[in-house]
Amino acid sequence: MASYWVKTPVWLKWLFPKKMIWDMPVDVQPAVYITFDDGPHPVATPYAMAELEKYNGRATFFCIGKNVVAHPDIYEQLLSKGHATGNHTNNHLNGWKTDNATYISNIMTAAGVIDSRAFRPPYGKMKLSQLGVLSKQKPEWKVYMWDVLSADFDTKITPEECLQHVIKNIRPGSIVVFHDSEKAWERMRYALPHVLAYCKQKNWQLKTLPAQ
Repeated sequence: MASYWVKTPVWLKWLFPKKMIWDMPVDVQPAVYITFDDGPHPVATPYAMAELEKYNGRATFFCIGKNVVAHPDIYEQLLSKGHATGNHTNNHLNGWKTDNATYISNIMTAAGVIDSRAFRPPYGKMKLSQLGVLSKQKPEWKVYMWDVLSADFDTKITPEECLQHVIKNIRPGSIVVFHDSEKAWERMRYALPHVLAYCKQKNWQLKTLPAQ
């Protein structure tokens, strides 16, 4: 049995402070917010950008600092094509397993190469005490969680199952998580084009999260 929720339960959103954003308000023109974690990746990130461009779509890429250092050209491409970027720590740290000082320091190291006010904790795991410290140090930052998890990182599911996770749960205002990573590549590569086509069919805009 999977150890994650594909659709974030409403009660879970209520449990956490308003500083954590799980979905976005629905405007007159419906929109969804596709996001990617763990890049930049030399293959997966350019692929995601190319697929989004087919639909004039934009997305938010929560980047790992060390990967930005390794692939600065791809990071710059993200920005030049109108995508937003966010901070995903420098080394993909699990907040639940990391002391506060180390965790915050790692975020700030990543902030040295990622110019963004958007943050997403790796694994979605962040202590409330860490959230408190980050909010105090960077009150203008926003912590983005998600409404729909594609689970493309799960090697036990098929690409078709990954697609259905999104199609069955996405709605206007949804924040959807994919990963531009080696581990997720097989499932993301298959699911993303179908999800984008589905959004186009529904006449939903593909927008970035506010990150600046």
